[in-house]
Amino acid sequence: MLFSLILPKLNEHMRSARIEIIYAKPNNQLALGGKLFDISIDLSSSFAQNCPPISYHRVVLREKLWLRTPLAKPGEYWEPDACIALLSNEPTESLNATIARPARIMAAGIVYHPEMWSGTHA
Repeated sequence: MLFSLILPKLNEHMRSARIEIIYAKPNNQLALGGKLFDISIDLSSSFAQNCPPISYHRVVLREKLWLRTPLAKPGEYWEPDACIALLSNEPTESLNATIARPARIMAAGIVYHPEMWSGTHA
């Protein structure tokens, strides 16, 4: 079966998120709890203040799947609910198959770390 990796909407004011780092590699099996990617969310357009309200989040997988086709790249901005990758439960599943459902994921707030895209390309 094919599964879509959907960018979660983590805040009602979130308009987009920047992909900071992608941990998963194409055609690799990802473990339960495996790191997928880190994102940053900048809410400064919604809340003007001296210190921009930027938060960082890590998204992890809640099931064992294979990353087949990543669609996002570090540094890109994506809207919530966009499909940013395709995953499958078998390494040879046809990419022409119908997507069964979104992959089960979980997101948590994290602190900035230097491996992020914004730290190397700002």
